[in-house]
Amino acid sequence: MPGSIRRRTLLGAAAGGLTLVAGARVRAEAKTIRIGILTDLNGPNANGTGEGSVNATKMAAEDFVRAHPGWTVDVMVADYQSKADIAQGIAREWFDRQGVDVITNVNNSAAALAIANLVREKDKAAVFTAPASSDLTGKACGPNHVQWTYDTWSLGNCTGTALVAEGGTTWFFIAADYTFGKLLASDTSRAVVAAGGKVLGTIMHPFPETTDFSTFLVEAKASGAKVIGLANSGDNTVNCVKQAAEFGITRSGTKLAALLLTIPDVHGLGLATAQGLLLTEAWYWDMNDGSRAFAKRYGARMDGKMPNMIQAGDYSAVTHYLKAVAALGADRAKGSGRAVIEQMKAMPVEDSVYGKGSIRADGRKLNPMYLFQVKSPGESRYPWDYYKLVRTIPPDQAFRPMSEGHCPLVHT
Repeated sequence: MPGSIRRRTLLGAAAGGLTLVAGARVRAEAKTIRIGILTDLNGPNANGTGEGSVNATKMAAEDFVRAHPGWTVDVMVADYQSKADIAQGIAREWFDRQGVDVITNVNNSAAALAIANLVREKDKAAVFTAPASSDLTGKACGPNHVQWTYDTWSLGNCTGTALVAEGGTTWFFIAADYTFGKLLASDTSRAVVAAGGKVLGTIMHPFPETTDFSTFLVEAKASGAKVIGLANSGDNTVNCVKQAAEFGITRSGTKLAALLLTIPDVHGLGLATAQGLLLTEAWYWDMNDGSRAFAKRYGARMDGKMPNMIQAGDYSAVTHYLKAVAALGADRAKGSGRAVIEQMKAMPVEDSVYGKGSIRADGRKLNPMYLFQVKSPGESRYPWDYYKLVRTIPPDQAFRPMSEGHCPLVHT
């Protein structure tokens, strides 16, 4: 595919490896699973997914192979430039010619919705850790994919409800002009209105090419809204926050709601600029012993950088996928992606990174969501000590009720 970047990493025993059984040397049974990571290696979301997601996926594959020495996991990577048509073209080639069994990551909602249709057509599997569209477990749900980590409904519900309760009763949205931005603004608007707030307006910006947000910020400030909701991500959100600080918007009393901001973005902004921001994440590296142990391993591969909820989600989701594959056996798992997804839903989710969880019939993986506030420079005690916990939202409240999603797989 022109313009794409591809790499392959083989994890496990070399081809033709031998296993000792009862003192006899026998050829190991061929058990190879191929994972295709579609991600952003160079664009606006590369910092929060990209190489970090690739390394987290490799960590999960390595841990699985270590525990299941008869298996091999082949990891393939492509940069699809945040374009749905390129993503679909790469995935189709992987399925038809490269023997890929599952697509992971896909940090663009339009691309994920296209891949969801493709895996159903090909009876392959997709484990979406990065796209935010709540439609993936709503009207676009399907038997061949699951959605991990977070979605637009959970982000909007947690952040919107909390800020209205703190007096942020009027909102204006700056949103990325594609599926993700539109849904994030819409889902947050719903939460704001349900909590008693009011939405004064929404303006869309081109994605991914926008870098100057001055006109959008001026219009948002002129609306008189108490809160400017940033329904974008990655470099787009970082630039909005920086430019809002330069224009003195936050000093004037207007609050910024960064609806999808993760710890690599906060690191890039610096605490002097990001301090006080409220944001929602599904995971934080400094939450407990398990999260800290994973972050230490990850940081050793990433020049000391800490993972965000998506990168930790890559590890968690791929770990569970591979457990389901092992439970089914290689032949059945490779023969039907739908069968693997069914097995994933049937098994309880548990790993050292995200802890315990479950997957609903609509494909939504359930976990708590957390409302954090970014610390001031004076509050931070050590590198990457950036968040203080404001509120924990339990899984049954963090995600949209299944009865409201209109998923055709669910009969309510």
